[in-house]
Amino acid sequence: QVQLVESGGGSVQAGGSLRLSCVASGHPISSVCMAWLRRAPGKERERVATIDRLGVTTYADSVEGRFTISRDNTKNTQYLQMNSLKPEDTALYYCAVGRACFPRPEFYNYVGQGTQVTVSS
Repeated sequence: QVQLVESGGGSVQAGGSLRLSCVASGHPISSVCMAWLRRAPGKERERVATIDRLGVTTYADSVEGRFTISRDNTKNTQYLQMNSLKPEDTALYYCAVGRACFPRPEFYNYVGQGTQVTVSS
């Protein structure tokens, strides 16, 4: 069983930055895909970014160039650096683990409880 604990969320003004962290336990992350998902109010959960075991990354079009996903296998931790935040980035952000980096969020085996990010204009 993999447990995921996110941290780093908060409230920030538009244009600001936040860095999310996710610590995994129960399984080494070096051999799996790590992802960040988010659910905005009134919307479906969506994939934000993924990083596979080789370090290859993907991003949603809406965050490309502003967000950076990374991982530290020695700490079993992944990160999401979010810059130039916009009000439309307001959402509950989830850490997720999958056998592969699926585009659809429902295919991830393990998902954390989430950390809230609120961006004001």
